[in-house]
Amino acid sequence: MQRRQFLNAFAASAGLLLPLGPHAWAATLAPGSSAPTAKKLVVVMLRGAVDGLNVVAPVADPDYARLRPNIALARPGGEDGALNLDGYFGLHPALAPLLPLWQQKKLAFVHASGSPDASRSHFDAQDFMESGTPGMKSTQDGWMNRLLGALPGESTPTRALSIGPVMPRILGGAMPATNLANGAAGTRATPLDRPAIGRAFDRLYAGNERFGKAYAEGRAAHQEVLNAAMMAEMQAADNGAPLPNGFPDDAGRLATLMRNQPNIQLAFVALGGWDTHANQGAGTGQLAGRLQPLGQGLATLAQRLGPMFDDTVIVVMSEFGRTARENGNRGTDHGHGNAMWLLGGKVQGGQVAGEWRGLADGQLNEGRDLPVTTDFRQVLAHIAERHLRLDASALARIFPQLPAGAGLQLLA
Repeated sequence: MQRRQFLNAFAASAGLLLPLGPHAWAATLAPGSSAPTAKKLVVVMLRGAVDGLNVVAPVADPDYARLRPNIALARPGGEDGALNLDGYFGLHPALAPLLPLWQQKKLAFVHASGSPDASRSHFDAQDFMESGTPGMKSTQDGWMNRLLGALPGESTPTRALSIGPVMPRILGGAMPATNLANGAAGTRATPLDRPAIGRAFDRLYAGNERFGKAYAEGRAAHQEVLNAAMMAEMQAADNGAPLPNGFPDDAGRLATLMRNQPNIQLAFVALGGWDTHANQGAGTGQLAGRLQPLGQGLATLAQRLGPMFDDTVIVVMSEFGRTARENGNRGTDHGHGNAMWLLGGKVQGGQVAGEWRGLADGQLNEGRDLPVTTDFRQVLAHIAERHLRLDASALARIFPQLPAGAGLQLLA
């Protein structure tokens, strides 16, 4: 096996994305010399286009029930009804674990938000939201990777972390990042953790100018994650209770990793199963079954971050929304505008922000969808500016052709 092939194999086994291009080593240092900020950003991507109109439902709009006779949420107080937010909007009842955060004003939504690109293709729309350049398929890197390069301080491989089967598009680029598999497998030891094998490879790459640094970074990143995971397992054993399944499990593990490894500043998680073309359900059913562990996982993440939650912003987004009108299969089809979620200690919560025009036929995009009145990049740029303290020149590099500000007030 050639050395480059070995490094790629090792990166995959350790969950590490290493930049192996001609300028890789120059790219491993972030610009600037100031200390890295303690502010954290977690992005949760709901792949498949979640139905934002049933997540944050305009239950007081008479057109909502008219367009969705079988799948509209009942008003607050009704059977499986929405949870009251502000008298007009209601939260899906499966997201009840998040209601305390709303009441504490640490949860907000931006409705009628999304990509300005009109594509209803999952592949294209996800690509544009991850590249941060809607309508441009030639962009090589993801906006979170560019964000990583704009942050002050030195970037180590564990500064940006993804949880999922593969390294996502959003973190692809010149800056190093780490990927962990979902579940406990993501923090299991590898053959390189055996002392004899590890020492042998250490000797092989010691002093190698071309690949030695990449190998050392990969080993260090994997060991950091493994050590933090071992501490998490010990804490779980001390509490005498098993970890929950699915996303709540991953969310709890991520929170523990972030607490034990303060170097982790950016994190990304992708969740699937939101393409509800048939039998979507209302307060119960298919969508509710997806939202329940999502809400529980986000609540777990917020709780287990502890004091770090005050310095963290969690963003939940999806590639596009779904049609305002239900289809003949009691589901919804690919739409346009959606709702973005923001959670965090400094989030100015308790509000549904954005320009909301209602669901009257004349207000819908192409007569069928919620229009996009807030570009998703405006929300992300607002977070990068107010939370991560980046200036206008950095924002322009992260989000080329960024539209003018939307006057958002989402962060204290």
